[in-house]
Amino acid sequence: MRQTCLNTVYDLAKKNKKILFIGSDLGPGVLDSFKKKYPDRFLMEGVAEQSIIGIAAGLAFENFRPYVNTIATFITRRCFEQVVIDLCLHNLPVTLIGNGGGLVYAPLGPTHQAIEDISIMRTLPNLTIISPCDAHEMRNLMLDSMNLKGPLYVRIARGGEDLITQKFKPKIGKAINLKKAKDYYFLTTGITSHIALKACDFLKKIKIYENIVLENLTQKIDEKLFFTLCNTIEQDNKYLIVTSNKSIVDLNFNLDDLKSRSKNFLLQNIEKPDDDLIFALILKNLSDRQISLDKKLIDYVIKRIDRSYGKIIDFIYKIDEVSLKKKKSIDLKTIKEVLGE
Repeated sequence: MRQTCLNTVYDLAKKNKKILFIGSDLGPGVLDSFKKKYPDRFLMEGVAEQSIIGIAAGLAFENFRPYVNTIATFITRRCFEQVVIDLCLHNLPVTLIGNGGGLVYAPLGPTHQAIEDISIMRTLPNLTIISPCDAHEMRNLMLDSMNLKGPLYVRIARGGEDLITQKFKPKIGKAINLKKAKDYYFLTTGITSHIALKACDFLKKIKIYENIVLENLTQKIDEKLFFTLCNTIEQDNKYLIVTSNKSIVDLNFNLDDLKSRSKNFLLQNIEKPDDDLIFALILKNLSDRQISLDKKLIDYVIKRIDRSYGKIIDFIYKIDEVSLKKKKSIDLKTIKEVLGE
């Protein structure tokens, strides 16, 4: 999606001499065609994001239309004050393009994890936010960006997603009904739209149309209470979702009626997390605790930790506790201690 976004900026620049591109240390090859054709409108300012916002504001005051591109965390967190004061309060037509929305850049550490960028930017006056779900929507919304009179934040996620909006003509500020349903709705944005579509297919398959009750099931469950809940759910024509480390039919209930009822549950197995997901989970939970850990140490943990979501969270909790108790940073010795090696 990033390439589609930047290519669209280039196409807009061909038609409008007031459009400029301003980048921040984006690496070689970014918009080379733009740079060669319009060198006076292509600015690569290096690691100086806050200054770039000021530059963009000044150019916008002179009736130019700047498109600024850098990593999402830098353009939202590092430049927050400049975005508020220089752009939003003056309602200037500057488009901010943030790469790496979400955990796309997770391997680079917490400084590059844009998990709160939308929340931050939604607090600002006059600012419009878009988070396209595929390249088609990105192309159309970027073309539409020229119609905005104020600042715009464009959140770019991973890219390479399947096209799901090609039957529509997306416009900024206009919702798309990707899939009509009878009794439930998912309100989504960005790449989570793909997950929502899969959820719709799953719900349709198991015929869930109304309330979903979530319940964590353990071996010490109150069987009479659980059986009563099952009856209530059935009488009200609702559905119950149960999560457990074991299949519900393997829990050996003492209550005969519950044993019989459990055999009617539709079963769905949740696969264990792969290496990439474990890496992201560890990185996210470490970041939440303001803990920085070398990638080699995380790789060491991934090869040895039990592939369970609960075990991963438990490991983070224990290693943080041991580190605080010993008043020292986390090293290989500490990790081995927590892993029980």
